Amino acid sequence: MIVGVGTGSTVAYFIDALGRIGHRIKGAVSSSEQSTARLRQHGIEVLDLNHTGNLSLYVDGADECEPNRCLIKGGGAALTREKIIAEASERFICIVDPSKQVPVLGKFPLPIEVIPMARSLVARQILASTGGQPVWRDGVVTDNGNVVLDVHNLQITDPVALERSLNQIPGVVCVGLFARRPADVVIVGGEPPRVL
Repeated sequence: MIVGVGTGSTVAYFIDALGRIGHRIKGAVSSSEQSTARLRQHGIEVLDLNHTGNLSLYVDGADECEPNRCLIKGGGAALTREKIIAEASERFICIVDPSKQVPVLGKFPLPIEVIPMARSLVARQILASTGGQPVWRDGVVTDNGNVVLDVHNLQITDPVALERSLNQIPGVVCVGLFARRPADVVIVGGEPPRVL
């Protein structure tokens, strides 16, 4: 089995656990340079998605999760690669702690990866179309060489429609809404853990 691996603090724990059973998998497809380095520390071969085909499983965390398993992701600025790997996977398992569960997405700012020259244009169009407040995550460059806008003050009642409309803005590379491809399973940490 080849496992898709996300990015972030929760995934770091997953990679450490995967390291203990790494001999049972062929390798992993990583969503970031950070996760790639950690996988290699555990002796897990990191593979290129272009050479693996579809994956059986993708495991990642999220910044927010609502009852239909739609997510906000991208706090670690790896949203584009995370979305690509999620799309290439038969099953997407998301691990969150209870504080990440919300009735409506939008308390956590929505990350949007943007081509650098389009940052201001995209910000103006987001402000006009959503009323949300886009803020440039200054000093952050994604592994793809792009910048991130974090959109504050949103109440995302229709995540699928918002994901679709934001993706239409020229200069947007990826929106940190995982609604068209939500998680198949969400594991909420705690005693005992719960599955959504």
